[in-house]
Formats: sequence, C-alpha cells, structure tokens
Amino acid sequence: MLDNFNFLLMKSNLTLLSVFTCIGLAAQNIQNNPQSNHGNKFEQLGTTLPTPNIYRTASGAPGHGYWQSRADYDIAAYLDEDKRNLKGSETITYYNNSPDDLEYIWLQLDENEHSSINNADYGFSSTIPQITTEQNIRSTELPIKDNGYGVRLEKVTDLLGAPLTYTVNKTMMRIDLSKVLKKGEKFIFKVNWNYNIPERAITPGARGGYENFPEDGNDLYTMAQWYPRMCVYNDFKGWQNHQFAGVGEFALAFGNFKVSINVPSDHLVGGTGECKNYEQVLTPDQLERYKKAETSSEPVEIATLNEAKKAEKNHAKQRKTWIFEANDVRDFA
Repeated sequence: MLDNFNFLLMKSNLTLLSVFTCIGLAAQNIQNNPQSNHGNKFEQLGTTLPTPNIYRTASGAPGHGYWQSRADYDIAAYLDEDKRNLKGSETITYYNNSPDDLEYIWLQLDENEHSSINNADYGFSSTIPQITTEQNIRSTELPIKDNGYGVRLEKVTDLLGAPLTYTVNKTMMRIDLSKVLKKGEKFIFKVNWNYNIPERAITPGARGGYENFPEDGNDLYTMAQWYPRMCVYNDFKGWQNHQFAGVGEFALAFGNFKVSINVPSDHLVGGTGECKNYEQVLTPDQLERYKKAETSSEPVEIATLNEAKKAEKNHAKQRKTWIFEANDVRDFA
C-alpha cells in the first residue's frame, strides 16, 4: 500500500513538474520569440549581428575599416496644383566609398507603390477580408487598369545628357553603368520624372499626398518619398533592393541637398534644412516676424491665421520658388 501510495505521489509530482515546466517554457518562448522584431531586452546579439570584421565590431559599433557611401542631390520641383501633379528634375552625385567595384546602382521609386500596374503589393493576400473598401476590391479587377499613379520617368541620363540603361522592377530601379565605378570615384547622373499626387485619406499606405478641404476648394500637401532616391550599399548586405510595400522604411545614404520648390504664390512651404530665400518668398510683415523669431524665447507666428484665411480664397496664378539646403541628412521632405 505504501509503495503504491509513494508511486502515485511521485507520478503526481512528475505531472505537476511537467505542467510547470511547460508553462515556464511557454513563457520563455514568448519572451524570446524568434519571430519578434525586438526580442528579449537581455537577449544576446549573436544571431542578430553579422560576423565581426574590420567594418563592424562584435558590439555592432563601426570598426577601423568602416565606411559609408554618400549621395548628394540637386532637385528642382514644380507643383501643378490644378492637375495635382508634381514634376521634378534632379542631379544625383553618388560617391562610392566602398572597397568594391560597382557595375550598377539601385534607386527607390517609392511612389510606384500606389500604382495599379507598377507596384509591389506582395504584402497582401488575395482573399477579401471581412471588412474591406471599394478601393481594395478594385485591386482584384482583371485586366488590371492603370490608375494613373506611380513615377513616370521622362529621362535618365549621365551628366553630359547621354541616356543610361535602366530597369524598373516595381518600386525599384537599377541603372547599369557604362563604366565600372571604382572605390573613391563618383558618378553624376540626372533623372527627370513626374507623378500624380495621391489623396492621403483614401490611398492605402500613402505617406505623402494631398488633403482636400472642399469648403474652400484648397489642398494641403505633405510630400514624403517624392523623388527617386539612392539605395544604401553596405558591407554586410550589398545593395538594399527590397520592394517598398507601404508598410516599412529603408535606410538611405547621407548627403547634401539643394532643393528648389516652385509653387503658387499663395502657398507657404516648409522643408528639410534651411530656407535660403525668405526675403523673396515671405511678405515684408512675415519676414519681420521671422527675424524676430530667430532671437525670441517665445513662439512667434510667421503667418497669421487671418493671412492664411485670405490666402485660402486667393487661388493665385502667380508663382514663387522656395529654395532649401540641408547638409549631412538622409532624406528631404
């Protein structure tokens, strides 16, 4: 009897131990979930970081041979408010600071994510969810119709105007170089493009676009991911050439930007970096307030509410060009 009782007690304890072990393992697996994008706060980095080398140390810090390539941009943009179209031309100077010879370069065409014929769109299933929109149902129509969105490349040339060979693959563009770009060399090329600006409120994944105010017949423009941008080339991944699906961001090369933005004269423009011509684009009163704001310890309204309301009703046909410069930044908005 005693032996049977001890056996049952031992069996019961083993069962409880098994239950608690499973609970413990389940809790640990949740905390150290390999599918997680953050992991355990005390997790070791052995499987996260690449093998240490001269470019990157075991801690992830730059090694003694670390490098970054650079991309400088000189961009001229033109907003056609009537057509809700943005037209641009850019000169990109790409500096190959890597130890590798490059036979081609990659650029991002993020606006193609909104195109019905030239988008990534692989991040979504082909099934219709319980709650959907008319816009989502349209994406299943065959044959696929061009919705008019996405980047229209007008011209891709070298500095002297000779056409460059390029391939567009959804939200990415590869340019094949006529001559290998060696370490320490730079490549200067030009891209002319335009695209129809999407309405942010009804366009899935729109990071930039226009917001319409029907009561006064005006649009507010917030422009992001609006120009063809150089991809990053680094030591552990090579070219970043993943498609943009509207649900993530990519690293970009640092560089210097010179950007001119031509808009109707009743618009106010804010941009990355510093505006270099406030004297030409602000009214005398606004300029005086701006100069006051430079040394003020309190916020100063550069454009007043009354001025904004007056501009809403103006719909000016005259135009102004705003000029911005930003150094050592990775993007311009």
